[in-house]
Amino acid sequence: MLSSVLNSERAIQVNIQIMRAFVKLKELLLSHKDLAIKIDKLEKKCANHDEKIKLIFEAIRQLIEPPKQTRAIGFHT
Repeated sequence: MLSSVLNSERAIQVNIQIMRAFVKLKELLLSHKDLAIKIDKLEKKCANHDEKIKLIFEAIRQLIEPPKQTRAIGFHT
């Protein structure tokens, strides 16, 4: 704020640099906002996939598991 009150060449240059920094910061935030929106959309789209992948792995594990031993049928002494 002081750079906008002072009336020297250096104060004017500092004020210009401050304004440029704020403009650059605004541009940076807007570009990150677009990226954040895209990431949110992708996350919502893929959120359902996690549960399906878990089911697939569970089915594969059941197929890999050795069969459980069964007892023989009949009378044993």
